[in-house]
Amino acid sequence: MCGITGYFDLECHLTHDELLAQVTPMANTLRHRGPDDAGAWVDPSVGIALGFRRLSILDLSPTGRQPMHSTCGRYVIVFNGEIYNFRSLREDLQRIGDFFRGHSDTEVVLAAVSRWGLEAAVKSFNGMFAFVLWDRRMRQLHLVRDRLGEKPLYYGWMGKTFLFGSELKALRLHPRFAGEVNRDALFLYLRHNCVPAPYSIYKNIYKVPPATILTLNVATKETNHKLTSYWSAKQVATNAVANPFQESALDAIAQLDALLMESVKLRMMADVPLGAFLSGGIDSSIMVSMMQAQSNTPVKTFSIGFHIDGYNEALHAKAVADHLGTAHTELYVTPEEAMKVIPKLPLIYDEPFADSSQVPTFLVSLLAREQVTVSLSGDGGDELFGGYNRYLWAPSIWKKIKWMPKGIRGAAVTALNAFSPEEWEAVFQKVGRSLPNRFNPPNPGDKLQRLAEVLAADDPQEMYLSLISHWKDPASLILRSTEPQSLVADLKQYRDLPDITRQMMYLDTVTYLPDDLLVKLDRASMSVSLEARLPMLDHQLVEFAWKLPLSLKIRHGQGKWVLRQVLDKYLPRKLVERPKAGFAIPIHAWLRGPLREWAEGLLNEQRLRSEGFFDPSPIRKKWTEHLSGRRNWQYHLWDVLMFQAWLDENKSSKKEGQF
Repeated sequence: MCGITGYFDLECHLTHDELLAQVTPMANTLRHRGPDDAGAWVDPSVGIALGFRRLSILDLSPTGRQPMHSTCGRYVIVFNGEIYNFRSLREDLQRIGDFFRGHSDTEVVLAAVSRWGLEAAVKSFNGMFAFVLWDRRMRQLHLVRDRLGEKPLYYGWMGKTFLFGSELKALRLHPRFAGEVNRDALFLYLRHNCVPAPYSIYKNIYKVPPATILTLNVATKETNHKLTSYWSAKQVATNAVANPFQESALDAIAQLDALLMESVKLRMMADVPLGAFLSGGIDSSIMVSMMQAQSNTPVKTFSIGFHIDGYNEALHAKAVADHLGTAHTELYVTPEEAMKVIPKLPLIYDEPFADSSQVPTFLVSLLAREQVTVSLSGDGGDELFGGYNRYLWAPSIWKKIKWMPKGIRGAAVTALNAFSPEEWEAVFQKVGRSLPNRFNPPNPGDKLQRLAEVLAADDPQEMYLSLISHWKDPASLILRSTEPQSLVADLKQYRDLPDITRQMMYLDTVTYLPDDLLVKLDRASMSVSLEARLPMLDHQLVEFAWKLPLSLKIRHGQGKWVLRQVLDKYLPRKLVERPKAGFAIPIHAWLRGPLREWAEGLLNEQRLRSEGFFDPSPIRKKWTEHLSGRRNWQYHLWDVLMFQAWLDENKSSKKEGQF
């Protein structure tokens, strides 16, 4: 794993030394992604500069250094990520006459591109990657990102200069970087708690979309580029619906078992110590079970615990680790230790990011890095196998209420909203003991609030958007902004899918997964120089999962049915059977307590007004209601707080990012 950056200057007026003097500090801002080595390559005749920081994982020798040149001399590359099938590709290339100097996957990437062409080569790669390739013959610059968006890559024009890099902090260090906040991207941020691709928080700076090759034709001296998709999640989903899995449930279980085992095996390749995050849930437990099944020594596993009811996964993780016999390390974190992470978040994430599980994700990464350089993680199972609760109840409720006259639905919404979620909780506490269990669910206030959102929706698209949105109407909050086009609002993205459940699973796969979960994991792990790998996101496994009928994913009121059947081969079901919980921290309580002074400073009305991004009134209203305990506005407030904290960090953005 590495950090990459660089730029192309259309005016081509800088000398060799001047190009190096600019790109080297840009690369050094990414030293957390690559502490083991550094490199740079420039060509003043065309005004191009490539910078690199290396975290050595495979081929620790100098032959793995970058920027790397192809044997034929045509290509120069900076590469971030892993090609898990590089050894089989290397054998294929050797059979047709290619010679290799070292044992790195980057050298295989260059050989494959030289032999087969860029698009054909990329289609053959099984891995997570983002790389920049300079074609000296055609004078073309290519930016390439993996299929699911595991590895980041930003780009954009600043005047006559084209900038690119793994993280925004590298781009910010270029003297032509403007750094103007994109208010329309801020609109999407407040809706989704992250800035979704292709946008970034800055004007004119974008994310390369997953499964995309961006090509810049330097020879034309024009500031335009072409985007080519080499794999399509939409095509995978629609093809799977047209050609579903036709074999038995037993066949599906056996094939999924084999695919998962192979994916885990590929991701265990490393020349450095390797381990895994273990929460004790289905996804991480099945992953660790398969790691242990293929290891001659105990697998190193890691979990974080809190001495707070409802926020502690460590007990479940330890039970799984004890059963499997892993070398387990757990760390119980105090609220004070967790809160010390919060000031680091703006620098780690580079743009506003408000998934509060970013805190425990950083802490477990820090814990793992004390013993290993690579850690496997179970992300991706929910989107592929129907793990989120909304996949279960939202379609069921919509089916029941879609025929209901709007007036009746409106009256029901009014009744449900007559009490806040906190007030509904109090009602259920008083009468709950006299109710049957099925009428006394956990967190009834939140569930009734979500029911009101579903009842208020005019169609499934509006229902989904409401369910995933924090601020329902960001336009009422952000000054001088409009909502830009996004995948969620683009009906043609998912209207070919036959039911609400698969539409939601698809949208989560192309939005929530890459823009929230994978950003959270990449930035948290790489901030401590830890490489995180995700077996669930092997593209062959993704394609197989989409072919499975919903009846093999959601059954008997539970998601991940087929995954549970595979897990039964390795673990007693009782070790993982529990209500689904997120990797959360009690932000709502901390904002009323130890974080109150910090938050008050960031939400100061005069400050908000003078900065000119927000109307302070709705923010201050929610802050007052939250402090009083009448409402829990933790998600809305955390969104604003993370933007405000980022804004403070952005004011000193010319300094090098250090952790």
